[in-house]
Amino acid sequence: MPLNRRKFLGRSAATGAGVALAGAVVAPSADAASAAAPVASRGRRKTYSFTVMGTTDLHGNVFNWDYFTDKEFDDKDHNDVGLAKISTLVNEVRQEKGRRNTLLIDAGDTIQGTQLSYYYAKVDPITAARGPVHPMAQAMNAIGYDAAALGNHEFNYGIPVLRKFEEQCDFPLLGANALDAKTQRPAFAPYSMHRLRTPHGRDVRVAVLGLTNPGIAIWDKANVQGKMTFPGLEEQAAKWVPRLRSMGADVVIVSAHSGSSGTSSYGDQLPYIENAAALVAEQVPGIDAILVGHAHTEIPEYLVENKKTGQKVVLSEPLKWGQRLTLFDFDLVWSKGRWRVAKVGAKVLNSNAAAEDRKITRLLADEHQKVVAYVNQVIGTSKEAMSTAEGPYKDVAIIDLINHVQAETVQAALAGGAYAKLPVLSQASCFSRTAKIPAGEVTIRDAAGLYPFENTLEARLITGAQLKDYLEFSARYYARTAPDAPVDPAKLTNADGIPDYNYDALYGVTYEIDIAQPAGSRIVKLQFDGKDLDPKAEFVLAVNNYRASGGGNFPHVAGAKQVWANSDEIRNTIISWVKAKGTVDPARFASVGWRLTRAGTPVF
Repeated sequence: MPLNRRKFLGRSAATGAGVALAGAVVAPSADAASAAAPVASRGRRKTYSFTVMGTTDLHGNVFNWDYFTDKEFDDKDHNDVGLAKISTLVNEVRQEKGRRNTLLIDAGDTIQGTQLSYYYAKVDPITAARGPVHPMAQAMNAIGYDAAALGNHEFNYGIPVLRKFEEQCDFPLLGANALDAKTQRPAFAPYSMHRLRTPHGRDVRVAVLGLTNPGIAIWDKANVQGKMTFPGLEEQAAKWVPRLRSMGADVVIVSAHSGSSGTSSYGDQLPYIENAAALVAEQVPGIDAILVGHAHTEIPEYLVENKKTGQKVVLSEPLKWGQRLTLFDFDLVWSKGRWRVAKVGAKVLNSNAAAEDRKITRLLADEHQKVVAYVNQVIGTSKEAMSTAEGPYKDVAIIDLINHVQAETVQAALAGGAYAKLPVLSQASCFSRTAKIPAGEVTIRDAAGLYPFENTLEARLITGAQLKDYLEFSARYYARTAPDAPVDPAKLTNADGIPDYNYDALYGVTYEIDIAQPAGSRIVKLQFDGKDLDPKAEFVLAVNNYRASGGGNFPHVAGAKQVWANSDEIRNTIISWVKAKGTVDPARFASVGWRLTRAGTPVF
């Protein structure tokens, strides 16, 4: 889809920063030049300072609101979330620095994550004839974003939704390594060029290069296969950064939806690193700063030395959901006929110190109330209260509910077919430690809270031996704990940084995990139907598409034969199941199928 250049030109004039796409530089407005600039002249020495603000992994958060608990967001660190609070911080920075001396960019994962974003993708979709404008587009336009990189979750709802969102934004969505599968040319704008006016006769040209995650090819295979390809970040940065410099960029900033750690969760399925931001800084000369995303970590400032030039590149990652705002402060000096970067520093601002911007909350008050009403619809009742609080280290009923719904759905789909007689097993993770199903009325938000991701359901053929390998891999999640050592649940999980969503519990078999043993030798008493599991026996595994596509790099499943797949999100499958049953009774599906042990003694 061609970019609407006139739209971007209009918004650039309003903010005082010119934008160029495909190399054509647009001058800023005359009004912008009248603002005071932080410039000093000491004899012949000319200097200029400006600030680039950055967010990432907003995941559909506009309000400081948790739609799954139906109250203001809060966590153990008392963080706040949402673009309404970010807007206040942005306004404060612009007032301090002068609006025309600032830029505002994002590093991706914008339109997925909350029921607000889900509602306008699925319930009242922006793609419908005369459909609404996406709340994230409305908020980001009102705040005045200058550019945003694509995140992997931008593709969760399919390319048509993403293209409509792109059309609704007054700023470019950047993805230099999101290529058209047929032409291998960029499917989105690779970069944007911004001009900051100084009183010294030469504007500062700031290039923003957008890079996204190559894992999209795996995680959203159903949406992108045959349509787009996603080569590595270093490869595309090495191609584009010299071009941007040759086009006259005085400053080059990369907005990368890629963590800094140099790790991957999809193993050797792609020749590219998932978290490659630090590698880009290290290997590609000519970059001044990188706004990091994807990893959901907070990095106020991280310096990486480029191996070829010795230049220090500044990286910063603001915490997810609008909890932090990164500030890159640039000091430039005029030298030998051009602007040169003399100093770059980075820090983050905490949004919990800011009030929500009423301009943003008023703008989207109707959309917010529609979603609150939607998620509070009653869809059934539960005979007991259930919680995920102990789900990471105990077999709890609420995770069994997910697995039971998945297994039952697959069994019904395979009925009467070639695989109808095979036993169906299921995998599920504890995505949230705060999800609950209350006793009594169950609402959409209760059921949806179990599954915050847009994963869909698949069925794969797998053997007993492969299941054993799968469980051993999953059990790496636990810290090795001696039989006589005290057990602290807070320190028992997430060994080696493995997140909760990459620990799978299997439903339909029974087993123990001996955490006194080293990883790889922990699964004992693995049985099916009361008998030791036959390594050669075949099973059907109900599995989410993220895992089936290689997410987490679990063994065997990505290469296993697919015997069924569904395009509906698993959370919608759960909601439909509750509606159909009317009553959720844990006695009908919950059991202790797995437990943690040490030398045969249960941990709990």
